[in-house]
Amino acid sequence: MNTIDPRPVYARATEQAAALIGAVRPEQLERPTPCTEFDVRRLLSHMVGGTLRIAVVGEGGDGMAVRPFAEGVADTGWPEAYDEVRTRALKAWASDERMDAPVRVPWGEVPGRQALSGYVMEIVTHTWDLSEALGHPLELDPELAGFALATAERVLPPTRRGGETPFEAVRPAPEGADVYARLAAWLGRAPLSRV
Repeated sequence: MNTIDPRPVYARATEQAAALIGAVRPEQLERPTPCTEFDVRRLLSHMVGGTLRIAVVGEGGDGMAVRPFAEGVADTGWPEAYDEVRTRALKAWASDERMDAPVRVPWGEVPGRQALSGYVMEIVTHTWDLSEALGHPLELDPELAGFALATAERVLPPTRRGGETPFEAVRPAPEGADVYARLAAWLGRAPLSRV
């Protein structure tokens, strides 16, 4: 069983995501991302909506009733929208009791610490997606990607892909790839080709 407290890692991951979201300019919102079904605007919507979902889970509510997309956010309002939901999520998970309480998330009923670890993987991966789409304007924290990769390797074996699992087949990481590139490859993502 995973006994690591993911809360400090989650807090750092949300700070990193917030910094990158704050760097997005309106003219970048239609750019493609490595998460092929999302452009930057849709990815931001998912990052805000997914964070709201894990906040509701942490508050003891039914996160599965929360659509993992935010609608109606102005093109310049993504930093504030994300900051609001990330603050709510951090508060929701502040109690030690939440770490062992069973919660329901898209991949099943698990202890809170496993749910929050999964959402570290989610936000760190989508932060990389966003960074890739924006041309890497900020340096990303490799320790966060290391945590996310360890989680991904534990909960998403290569055989569990497609269907209801929203990840493509594992791709080979390039030789000498950094931990973010290895995380992306494990989750079936490829860097955007630059022209």
